[in-house]
Amino acid sequence: MKKHLVVLTGAGISAESGVKTFRDAGGLWEGHDVMEVASPQGYAANPELVLDFYNQRRRQLFEVKPNSAHRDLAALENQYKVTIITQNVDDLHERGGSTNVVHLHGELLKVRSAVDDTDVQEWKTDLVLGDLCKKGHQLRPHIVWFGEDVPMIEKAIAICETADILVIIGTSMQVYPAASLIHYVKNNTPIYFIDPNPAIKQHKNLTVIADTATNGVKKLLTKL
Repeated sequence: MKKHLVVLTGAGISAESGVKTFRDAGGLWEGHDVMEVASPQGYAANPELVLDFYNQRRRQLFEVKPNSAHRDLAALENQYKVTIITQNVDDLHERGGSTNVVHLHGELLKVRSAVDDTDVQEWKTDLVLGDLCKKGHQLRPHIVWFGEDVPMIEKAIAICETADILVIIGTSMQVYPAASLIHYVKNNTPIYFIDPNPAIKQHKNLTVIADTATNGVKKLLTKL
């Protein structure tokens, strides 16, 4: 039976493909305060601004490609049972070849009813006011905004509890509840942390690879 390799990824792995991250600019995301474009309050105050913001993010997705870190993680499926738990809302893991990806914070290429969280649909074009679900309610980005519950966290916890190896890539480990996942692996589980400025430097069974995602994953392959 293949060992279960669980990978927790953050903005750092997507940044190398050209996907911009809001944490690089002191809480500003493309010139906007994150609470204006990534909170229920911001959406209620100016839905057109929020929809346009995510339309721009969605369009950008079609201009970027998976990088070698995405592809190398996908290739690990030949040797391991690999589960990717990502905080990223892009589809670069899937396009890189990974077959088992859990999106903690939602997906840019999906939208959902503003009233019914279970009414989710694929969406690859711009989303505007007047785009409605089957029951006549406005559609909104399928994104977990600040202050909203993270519905996939229980699934992610259960996955981490079964990990034989945990790999953390390109995340500050400052955003909860995702940052808490490291505490759910078994005590003797090897942990690898890949980040140019790793926030965690001491933890049981921890190996730090202080490098970018693309370089760090290649170093990881030699250690596994």
